Amino acid sequence: MYAILDIETTGGKYDEEGITEIAVYKFDGHKIIDQFSSLINPERSIQPFVANLTGINSDMLRNAPKFYEVAKRIIEITNDCILVAHNAQFDNRILTTEFDRLGYPFEVESLCTVELAQKLIPGLPSYSLGKLVRSLGIPLSDRHRAQGDAKATVELFKILLAKDTGKEIITSSIRKDPKRFLEPKLLDMIDNAPTDTGVYYLHREDGSIIYIGKSKNIKKRLTQHFTSEKRKSKRIQLEVASVTYEITGSELIALLKESEEIKRNKPIYNRALRRTLFTYQLTSEPDENGYIALKIVKADGRKKAITTFTNYQQAKTVLFKITERNQLCQKINGLHNTQGNCFHYSIKECYGACIDEEPTDEYNGRVEKFLEEHSYENAHMLIIDRGRDVDERSVVLIENGQYKGFGFYNLNFQINRPEVLRSIITPMPNNRDAQHIIQGYLRRNKVLKTVKLPKQKAI
Repeated sequence: MYAILDIETTGGKYDEEGITEIAVYKFDGHKIIDQFSSLINPERSIQPFVANLTGINSDMLRNAPKFYEVAKRIIEITNDCILVAHNAQFDNRILTTEFDRLGYPFEVESLCTVELAQKLIPGLPSYSLGKLVRSLGIPLSDRHRAQGDAKATVELFKILLAKDTGKEIITSSIRKDPKRFLEPKLLDMIDNAPTDTGVYYLHREDGSIIYIGKSKNIKKRLTQHFTSEKRKSKRIQLEVASVTYEITGSELIALLKESEEIKRNKPIYNRALRRTLFTYQLTSEPDENGYIALKIVKADGRKKAITTFTNYQQAKTVLFKITERNQLCQKINGLHNTQGNCFHYSIKECYGACIDEEPTDEYNGRVEKFLEEHSYENAHMLIIDRGRDVDERSVVLIENGQYKGFGFYNLNFQINRPEVLRSIITPMPNNRDAQHIIQGYLRRNKVLKTVKLPKQKAI
């Protein structure tokens, strides 16, 4: 069963968009058996270019239902379905974000008609929905409106199913529910698992741990373990006798617990995470002209790291963002190999340090400000995020750049007093992997808040 949909949004910053219109067609592979469409009040402004593109404006949405009012209907019509959309990653992300705001884990498998069309109908000049359906003779009315685009996607999907002579789409959809082929033992383990965020432990019959993992949805992750055809998964399926788990609510705490407990227990199927998690780090040093350069280097415990990275490409991407946000020089930071000025200078986003135009003290002042704010050794804070229940929060304590531990507290309690912190924090060892996990998580994810702690209030 497929839920073929289209979503229109407000536009705006990544993961801050709101839905303005949604249309969903439930499709059994032959015909539409259910449908739902509605304008939605996003409770935020619509970007002008989006309003011009879709024709949807704030006046039209003033009396429309809010997302929480239609959420149940969306869950009903997509239940046990594979989500199908043109650029499915976008639609799935938007829906997941909206449900996250409601505290509901919206987890669905998806198929993208862009990717399917590129594979089954190669060589077309464009795979945008408008041009694709026009080239296939599919009528399209109300372009850039959810109902029109979703209905066109249904017709496109019918054509793709017909062109899929190898039946890969249908075979894939059967594989999406592989639990039907599992042994009762594995099915029971999946059925008894929670859908919460946490750490899980796979045990042999004698109780020994053979694998430790973390997941934002433990039930879903166990399903992947027990249905995978990979060699390691097959071995785990044969050996596992029971599953235990610990709910954390916070993905950051799950990552920290997973890393530390793998080091302690050394499970046989966790070989990869026994090694160091990062290979590159960001350092700073003056260049020959006295400008402080931010450099990506191989991870080395003897050198002071501003932050660490899993791989070189991740490090380079982050350094580009740091350079742009702080109006630093691409040439000095090793991002633009040139004898003259860097690219940023040509668009007036670099003040000329690359050609010795900017005074070193002015340039270095911005670098030092960045280092003061972001260097991990200066971190002295609480990281507050979701807890295990709606009335609970998690807290990670960083003190003078040292990871001290984590804990949980009820929303009725105040945790800004040292004696309260002492009582709730579970001490954990500080090591380079823990620091890497925290730095990377804060770069990639939003937490509920971080609280800067004055140095004199260290615990």
